[in-house]
Amino acid sequence: MAENLDDINFPASSVARIIKEALPEGVNVSKEAKAAIGRAASIFVLYATSCANNYTSKAKRKTIIPSDIFSAAEDMEFQEFVPEMKESLEAFKKSQKEKKDAAADRKRKQQQQQLESPAEPPPTTSPGFSVPSEQDVVAVATVAHDNSGEGSKVQEEEMETEEIPNETIASS
Repeated sequence: MAENLDDINFPASSVARIIKEALPEGVNVSKEAKAAIGRAASIFVLYATSCANNYTSKAKRKTIIPSDIFSAAEDMEFQEFVPEMKESLEAFKKSQKEKKDAAADRKRKQQQQQLESPAEPPPTTSPGFSVPSEQDVVAVATVAHDNSGEGSKVQEEEMETEEIPNETIASS
């Protein structure tokens, strides 16, 4: 928890935006007034939270729920705001449900598109690298096994036809 009240003030930009939206155009508010409004809002939120927490504790719960907030508002004598708070809560729940449904629809459409169009197989290697062929493996084993020092001169025809015993490959 915050040690002092300054640790929990609202951001000045948020307070300024709310003030601007609440007042008619052309009204100016000083920096000191904005700071005072921000502090008052912080104190109000703390007080409302404390009152709501009392209801939560009485109900032997650890989570504050909306009904705790509504009851706290009535205790603080802000009962005229409760209907508007309930409307705002319903609007919030509705918008959250719409967002969730839209996300589910996007996911469903994406899955449907993947089923309808055959997907390209994912590359098995990183870009710029290829999976070695059997011929490449035989060539590397031949060069590694050749002790004459001329292993790098092994011709391609020899690599294709030459068989290397398993014990030779294992000993390399």
